[in-house]
Amino acid sequence: MIIDCHGHYTTAPGQHNDWRKSQLAAFAEGRAAPPYPAISDDEIRESIEQNQLRLLRERGADMTIFSPRASAMAHHEGDERVSSEWARACNDLIARVAGLFPDTFIGVCQLPQSPGAGLTASVAELERCVKELGFAGCNLNPDPSGGKWTSPPLTDRYWYPVYEKMCELDVPAMVHVSASCNPVFHATGAHYINADTTAFMQLIQGDLFADFPDLRLVIPHGGGAVPYHWGRYRGLADMLKKPPLAEHVMKNVFFDTCVYHQPGINLLLQVIGIGNVLFGSEMVGAVRGIDPQTGHYFDDTKRYVDALGLSEADAAAVYEGNARRVYPRLDSALRGR
Repeated sequence: MIIDCHGHYTTAPGQHNDWRKSQLAAFAEGRAAPPYPAISDDEIRESIEQNQLRLLRERGADMTIFSPRASAMAHHEGDERVSSEWARACNDLIARVAGLFPDTFIGVCQLPQSPGAGLTASVAELERCVKELGFAGCNLNPDPSGGKWTSPPLTDRYWYPVYEKMCELDVPAMVHVSASCNPVFHATGAHYINADTTAFMQLIQGDLFADFPDLRLVIPHGGGAVPYHWGRYRGLADMLKKPPLAEHVMKNVFFDTCVYHQPGINLLLQVIGIGNVLFGSEMVGAVRGIDPQTGHYFDDTKRYVDALGLSEADAAAVYEGNARRVYPRLDSALRGR
């Protein structure tokens, strides 16, 4: 199989997005949110069949690990109650997609994070989504403030309740920020890549995996700047008196292939290695245009991976095996079929 580890429901029906606007307007006016709208199965099917499903078939992939739209999580909007309502609505919609297309999509949940709030609600929603909705993991936002970075580092004990629940449920998290409300940081061009890089450096500075040796984190977008500056991070780990990265971090951290040019993919696999890379595209996402230099979509990442000329075993690991290892509930679901 070819499993895309990084997909978002960027084409959700308009009623869903309109309800979010109404919810935030109600919060600003001190009112309760309006009832969530009725969305038919046919509307969901159309939104998927004309977009993600069509592209999966055209590009030769089989399955997507699917989550709510990352930029729309917007944890900095509203408060914890608003985030909880929004996360539940988004996750229920993902569950409906997976229910309608069980051979193609498996869910990953949005957490109801909120700046300054605890993580009790996030732990509860994670458990609901895994146990009741059959999800295989979660997205964890290291910066719920939306570009102001008011939360403690990912190695701080503040985050431990989520990590404990992840280990109990045997699910990973993709470390993925949301929209930026700071004009200094363009959301997808700066904030996303900054967050990927920042998360990795936080993990080097701390000793998180000594406390959670089975915790698994996926850093998206090819790991941000990390592969390009691998020597810097190796050197910093040494200066900080940490073990080599292979022991200190890379038993628990994985990168995806959401890198939108061939030299970047070449570098990613050469530096990071086969065992820590999962195929991903984030298609119908941040970069949707056609590359004038190649004539193909920037986010058609399978072309780049295919061009590497990997051995059959290495290609199987990147396209399927690593995802099934990092997301064991996905592996169980596939074996069950």
